[in-house]
Amino acid sequence: MMNINRDEIKRLIDFISEQDALEVLDLIGYLNMKREKEVSQQLDVEVLSRDKELIRQIQNSREDRENGRIYGQEPGVEYLHKKVREFDHGQSIQ
Repeated sequence: MMNINRDEIKRLIDFISEQDALEVLDLIGYLNMKREKEVSQQLDVEVLSRDKELIRQIQNSREDRENGRIYGQEPGVEYLHKKVREFDHGQSIQ
């Protein structure tokens, strides 16, 4: 990474218009927000990667897909409608 002269940046800001200074301020805010988001996402991935229950659920989901135990949108909606009808008639939802 190159060496940044922050004093030079501050000096240059003193010579730009108010409108340009507002844009610089917006840019700095955007860069800070972007950096915070990147850090937050990385932390989330690290935390999630240690969640044993989540890992188990993902593995089960993968097995379900591999074994054809997953419903697409229309079959899934039909399945849910069937289960609601069964529930309405007092049958077990299992």
